[in-house]
Amino acid sequence: MSALWDQASAEAATARERGIHCIPLPTPFGIGPINTYLIDDDPLTLIDTGPNSGLALDALESELAKLGKKIEDLELIVVSHQHMDHLGLTEILARRSGAPVAALASLVPCLAQYDAWMEADDRFAAAVMLRHGIPKETCLALRSVSRSFRGWGAQTTITRPLAEGETLKFRDRTLTVHHRPGHSPSDTIFHDAASHTLLAADHLIASVSSNPLISRPLEAPIEEADDAAQLERPKSLMIYLDSLAKTREMGPLDLILPGHGPGFTDHVALIDDRFRLHKRRADKLFALIAEKPRSGYELAQALWGNVAVTQAYLTLSEALGHVDVLIDEGRVVERFDDDGIAYFESISSPTS
Repeated sequence: MSALWDQASAEAATARERGIHCIPLPTPFGIGPINTYLIDDDPLTLIDTGPNSGLALDALESELAKLGKKIEDLELIVVSHQHMDHLGLTEILARRSGAPVAALASLVPCLAQYDAWMEADDRFAAAVMLRHGIPKETCLALRSVSRSFRGWGAQTTITRPLAEGETLKFRDRTLTVHHRPGHSPSDTIFHDAASHTLLAADHLIASVSSNPLISRPLEAPIEEADDAAQLERPKSLMIYLDSLAKTREMGPLDLILPGHGPGFTDHVALIDDRFRLHKRRADKLFALIAEKPRSGYELAQALWGNVAVTQAYLTLSEALGHVDVLIDEGRVVERFDDDGIAYFESISSPTS
């Protein structure tokens, strides 16, 4: 679980000086509260909305009231990415306020058919899990859990599609839109170059390493989600590392406002630490593969043991992400057994 946002911190004070108020909202997920951000400017803007729950809605209304605002005052709602803890209340808030909803253009058809899109994501995840050795019973259990979680999100109508490099213009600032996929295919960050501020959502979090979950591509047809024979698994970790490299070169930045946990100041040091972390994990996985060929499921078990069903896809995504790095480096190769299960074997020694 990530650390909580500290309203008394220097970062929180700096954000308020720049007209940005962090409003943490409760979620049912292990990550803890999500940080939504009210930009007190023209237009009055909310970045992310929290999960679709009465508890989150009550908390939002209460915190807005402390700032002398109400939901009906909102003039723009911005969604940073596709995860339900960031968008669940969007449609409710847009309906009450009449505010337009801005998000990455590729999310428009996905969120417009939310239930079918989420079901396709679940079928895709099941196909990935079965291909990489996770037992069918675990896949079925995880799909059941996922269906029960789906209500924390909701269908959303995006009325202002955003593109890479586009700007959101306010009275007192301009935010540049940057697509930074990896944690999800739709991760979007917002950069105020004049004040050296970055609204980073879940792309970069100080207290935990953002998990590059293997996700179905946004443009993939829904009807092909469970076709394992045609499955092209995105290399989410490699995509994420490339996005981190781009963010590392941004600057100067002196305030980063994440989607979870406290704000921070040194994005370069944090990103370099994340690069070292992922290299260590890749090397550890290579040592395991060098001992004997293993499936993705076996690698995940070797690193994290028999985790809860809700964590099975997350740990598999982590393992496969680092295997992708090893394959790209020419250290590991993917092969398939007679049942179509993928195994990974070493093609170089651990010390080469």
